[in-house]
Amino acid sequence: MNVESRNPFKEMNGIGLSFAHIKVFFTAGMGFFTDAYDLFIIGAVLDVFSKANIPGFDIGTKVLGMPLSGFLGASAIFTAIIGQLLFGVLADRFGRKSVYGIEATLMVIGALLSAISPNIYWLIASRLLLGLGIGGDYPVSSVIMSEYANTKDRGKLIALVFSTQGIGSLTAILVGALSASILPPSISWRIMLGIGALPALSVIYLRRKIPETPRYALLVKRNKAEAEKAAGLLGAKLSGEATSRSMPLLEFIRRYWLTLLVTAGTWFLMDIAFYGSGVYSGPIVSSFIPISSSLPASVQIERLILEAGLPFIVGLPGYYLAVALMDKLGRKNIQLIGFTGMAILYLIVTAIMETSGTKVIGFLLPASLSLSLYVLTFFFIDFGPNTTTFVIPAEVYPTRYRTTGHGISAAAGKVGAAISTLLFPTLELSIGIHGIMLIYAAAAVMGLGLTLLLKEPKQKDLETVAEEEIVPIN
Repeated sequence: MNVESRNPFKEMNGIGLSFAHIKVFFTAGMGFFTDAYDLFIIGAVLDVFSKANIPGFDIGTKVLGMPLSGFLGASAIFTAIIGQLLFGVLADRFGRKSVYGIEATLMVIGALLSAISPNIYWLIASRLLLGLGIGGDYPVSSVIMSEYANTKDRGKLIALVFSTQGIGSLTAILVGALSASILPPSISWRIMLGIGALPALSVIYLRRKIPETPRYALLVKRNKAEAEKAAGLLGAKLSGEATSRSMPLLEFIRRYWLTLLVTAGTWFLMDIAFYGSGVYSGPIVSSFIPISSSLPASVQIERLILEAGLPFIVGLPGYYLAVALMDKLGRKNIQLIGFTGMAILYLIVTAIMETSGTKVIGFLLPASLSLSLYVLTFFFIDFGPNTTTFVIPAEVYPTRYRTTGHGISAAAGKVGAAISTLLFPTLELSIGIHGIMLIYAAAAVMGLGLTLLLKEPKQKDLETVAEEEIVPIN
C-alpha cells in the first residue's frame, strides 16, 4: 500500500488555491519581509558609519585583527544560525503554533534595542538578539506554508513567502536613502534600525492565532479534531486517521543524510555569494562607478546607499519569475539555471576587471556595461538558488523532522553568510573585489554540482516527496 493511497490529506492536496492559502502566505510573508529588512538595513548603517564620524561607532576599530564593521555586519547572522537550529527543533518537538510569534517578538525587541544603542558594542549585542528571532522565522514560516499548501501550488506558495525578502531588502535601501537624505547621520541610522520593529509587530497577533498545521496535528500530535479544524479552514476534510511512524534522530540522519548534504550544502554555497555581495553592495558597486570624495558626506552616504540598491532592484523580478515557474520547471531545473548564470557572470566580471594590486582601476568594457553584468548576478541568484534553497527543505523531510531539516539547511546557509560577511572587509584589503568575485564563482560551480544530486519535488504530494511512513489508525 503506497503513501498516496493511505494519505489522509488527499482532499487538501487536491483542492484549488484559496483565500485561506493567501492568508497563511501573508502571515508568514510579513515576518520574512522583516527578516530581509533587518538583515540588509545594516549595509546602509555601515555606509553611514563609514562616511560620518559618530562618537562611539568607529567601525574601523580592530578586534581579533578584524575591523568592527565585519562583526557588526555579521552579528545578526551569527545568532540567526542558533535561531534556525533552535526553533527548528522546538517546532518539531512542541508544534509549529507553539513557537510561531515568539520569533517575531524577538525581532521587535532586537530592532528597538538596536535603535537606542549608545555605542557600537551595544549595537552588536542588540543585533545578536535580533538575529535569534530572524533565524527562528526561517524554518517555521516555510514549513507552515508547505503543510497548509495544496500539491499543485505548493512550490509557488512557499516561493511567494520567500519573495517578500526581495521587497524587504529594497525597502531597506529606500528607507536608508531617504533617512540619509533628510536626517543628520547621528539620527538617520537609528531611524533605519527602529523601523524594522514595525512589520514584525503587525503580524504577532496573526501568528499567535493561526491554527496548528493539519499535518503536524494529525501525524505527530495525533489530535484528529485539531487537524480537522485546520483542514476546514481550507474547505477540506481529512480522509481517515493516521500517524507518522516514530523515528529516532540517528535514524533520521541515516536515512536523510544525502538530502541534508544537498539542501544544507547548496544553501551554504549560495549564501557565501548572496550575503557578501548584498551586505557590502555599496563598496562593490562603488568599485565600478566611484563616488567623488569631494562631495559632502551626506551626499556620499545617500549615493552609496542608492547605488547599493541597484543589484536588489535587478534581482527583484527573479523572485517572481521563480514563483511563476516553480511548479512548472521544477525546483531542480531552476536551481541549476541560477547557479550556472551566477558562475558565468562572476567569471566574466573578473575577466574584464583591470586591477593594480588589490584595487580595481578600470574595465575592458564601459563601466556601466560592466556594472550591468555584475548586478545581473542578483537576478540569477534570486530566480535560482536564493529561492529554491528555501523552498526545497520545506518539502523533502518527514513531518516529525521537517522544521529540524529546514533549520539545519538554513543554518548552514547562514554559516556561509556569516563567513562571507565577517571576512569581506579583510578579504577586500588582501585579495580585492576581483579575488572575492572568483570565490563567488567557485561557490556557484560547487553549488551546481551538488544540485545534480537533488530529487525533484514538483507536483508530488508532501508525504510522497518526504517518503513519509504513514500508519493508518482504525
